[in-house]
Amino acid sequence: MAARMASLKEGLAGRFTDLGCEIEQGFGEVTLVVPRDHLLQVAQTLRDEEAFHFEQVIDVCGVDYSAYGVAEWDVTTASSTGFGRGVESARTFDLDAEKRFAAVYHLLSVKNNMRLRLRVFVDTTHPIVASVVDIWNGANWFEREAFDLFGILFEGHPDLRRILTDYGFIGHPFRKDFPLIGQVEMRYDPEQARVIYEPVSIEGRTLVPRVIRDNHRNAPEAPEQQDSSDA
Repeated sequence: MAARMASLKEGLAGRFTDLGCEIEQGFGEVTLVVPRDHLLQVAQTLRDEEAFHFEQVIDVCGVDYSAYGVAEWDVTTASSTGFGRGVESARTFDLDAEKRFAAVYHLLSVKNNMRLRLRVFVDTTHPIVASVVDIWNGANWFEREAFDLFGILFEGHPDLRRILTDYGFIGHPFRKDFPLIGQVEMRYDPEQARVIYEPVSIEGRTLVPRVIRDNHRNAPEAPEQQDSSDA
C-alpha cells in the first residue's frame, strides 16, 4: 500500500504541479488540491489516462472551513459522561474567507486498486465550481446534496435542485453560521385547518458539544501480564 501511494503521489506531482495543484497525504489517503479553474481538465485526465484511470466517483461532499477547529467547550479534561448544561455560542465566523468552502470528490480506480481525494476551494461570495457530471455521471445527486446543504453551486449541472430539504426551505443547514435550531418551525393551526410556518421560538444554545477523542486503535498497547505459573 505504501509503495502504491508513493507511486500515485509521484505521478500526480509530475502531471499536475504545473497547473498549481498541491498534493497532501494523511489518514492513509492522497489528496490533490485543484484550483477550481482547472477542475475539469484534471478530472478528465484522472479518468482517461492509464496511469490513473479513476473511473468511479464514490462521493462528492461539501466542507465549511469557517471557525475551523474552534469549539465552545474545553474537552481536553472532560469526562466521558457528557455535560450538564448548554452555553451561549461564542464562535465567530470568517465569512469573507477566500477558501471558506470546499467541494471534495472521492475517486476510485478499480483497475489500479487506488483511491484519491480531490479538493477544490471556493469562496463565500462566489461558491461556484464546474460540475463533473459529464465526466462521472454518478456525481449528479452528490452535487445536488452539496448544493442543498452547503450552497455550493455546480456550474453546468443538468438539474441543480434541492434534494434533502423541503420545498421552500431557506438557507443551507450544513453551513456553520446556520442556527442549529433552524429558521422556522411548523405547526398545525386548527383555526386555519392547515400547517403553517412561523419564526422559530426556541432559545439558541449549544447543548451537545463536539468531543474529539483518540481512536482506540492508536492507543498504546497495555503491557503483557506475567503468567502466574512463571512466578
